[in-house]
Amino acid sequence: MPILCDRLLKLKEMFNSKFGSIPKFYVRAPGRVNIIGEHIDYCGYSVLPMAVEQDMLIAAEPVKTHTLQLANTNPLYPDFSTSADNIQIDKTKPLWHNYFLCGFKGIQEHFGLSNLTGMNCLVDGNIPPSSGLSSSSALVCCAGLVTLTMLGMNLSKVELAEICAKSERYIGTEGGGMDQSISFLAEEGTAKLIEFSPLRATDVKLPSGAVFVIANSCVEMKKAATSHFNIRVMECRLAAKLLAKQRGLQWDKVLQLEEVQAKLGVSLEEMLLIIEDALHPEPYSPEEVCLCLGISLQELKTQILSANTQDVLTFKLYQRAKHVYSEAARVLQFKKICEEAPDNIVQLLGGLMNQSHMSCRDMYECSCPELDQLVDICRKFGAQGSRLTGAGWGGCTVSIVPTDKLPGFLANVHKAYYQKSGQGLVPKKQSLFATRPGGGALVFLEA
Repeated sequence: MPILCDRLLKLKEMFNSKFGSIPKFYVRAPGRVNIIGEHIDYCGYSVLPMAVEQDMLIAAEPVKTHTLQLANTNPLYPDFSTSADNIQIDKTKPLWHNYFLCGFKGIQEHFGLSNLTGMNCLVDGNIPPSSGLSSSSALVCCAGLVTLTMLGMNLSKVELAEICAKSERYIGTEGGGMDQSISFLAEEGTAKLIEFSPLRATDVKLPSGAVFVIANSCVEMKKAATSHFNIRVMECRLAAKLLAKQRGLQWDKVLQLEEVQAKLGVSLEEMLLIIEDALHPEPYSPEEVCLCLGISLQELKTQILSANTQDVLTFKLYQRAKHVYSEAARVLQFKKICEEAPDNIVQLLGGLMNQSHMSCRDMYECSCPELDQLVDICRKFGAQGSRLTGAGWGGCTVSIVPTDKLPGFLANVHKAYYQKSGQGLVPKKQSLFATRPGGGALVFLEA
């Protein structure tokens, strides 16, 4: 907390310098690391993240005008102002202030409000951007909580998480809600199993004999700026519809792979057997998808595909479904092992993390050469398990490392990856660090 206090005081000074006044309140929302359960939240499945100590902070004060004035302590992110009554979010440009506007608009629309008072806000973040640690979602959550606080209204943490998950879609990201949920529902000292429909969080006690280490590949992946992420969402949706049709379910209402399992009333292991029969490993063309579903190409494009996936020429449905069902099973196994706490717990959890990375790399194809190299280096120098975390295509890895091996692990990984690959320019504390489960979003009334 002393570091946070220092940052709040510095933020107060900068706010005063910028706006000529003192903030009325401050809001903090943390980033997160997903320990296991990648790309399955938007398919309806549980995930297992924890909040990290890195966060977004916003100093705010209401003003008498209807103008939103946004500034950032990082000079790379320019100031922005707009009318609070006319929020426009440009999906084609994932600029920093648009994430703030998502959170603001989400609260505004939830309460059906107009004529909102303006605000002066100064944002400070120490989550490395585009690293897979959810800096963008933390900013959406922070902005949502700022807006709620300014209005003097109340919502539960679950309601806030659901509103912020929905509102981030204004920027074109078809996420599933994990990032916003852990940002609000996190508690210090424990990871969380986050389940959806209805949203709920269960404590998962991590082993005391190991730490989780985050390593940044230094390859930036901007989730909303690329179609990779949204294509995967659509491939999972198409796989769910084809599986439902093939099994005689009402496929046109099905959106998620979890719905297919629930409607069939079978286990995840049985779903993995079903996809072997129902889907083929060769990519599907849009025409073949139409043939399987008995619809026209026009219906596929207008009724099922999102605007940014309408020109995709091939869909890998078998591979994506195989990843989702196997990864969902790994999440449940991970939680069970944590509860039972056998003597070889670290080795067993590490094995699941290794399997997860393999599936992300080969079945979901969301890794990249640098992430694969970093995972190999981490395993070589003592990690029992290592995997990409976050959307992938860059960003970070998370590794489970026995506590007694930590100093040597950090030194060797730094030398083998960061010094040899020319990534030494990135500050070490941002690129390679051990983390423990942090707390969720908070409002501070004074610094």
